[in-house]
Amino acid sequence: MRAEFGEYTEMAATADFARFLHGISTDNLIELSYVDRRRVHNLKYFTWVEQQGRTYEEIMAQWYDADYWTGFQKQVNEIDSLIEAFNHDVGLVK
Repeated sequence: MRAEFGEYTEMAATADFARFLHGISTDNLIELSYVDRRRVHNLKYFTWVEQQGRTYEEIMAQWYDADYWTGFQKQVNEIDSLIEAFNHDVGLVK
């Protein structure tokens, strides 16, 4: 994209942010019923278990354990540190 459009500037990022995030609407949003949510949840099996090596029990925990997703929020500082270390390792930051 750099070759075609040039450097990605702060002004371009600001315009993209306004257009694609602030400008978002509910045009492509659907309120799912319980059955719909369950169907979407069940689609995770292939990507989570067969591709990523997660367990079926983990998928079930995502559905039945009320603290499953909020538990990740408690790891924000640890996750941020891992991201910063990765960015340093691959040369994104010095």
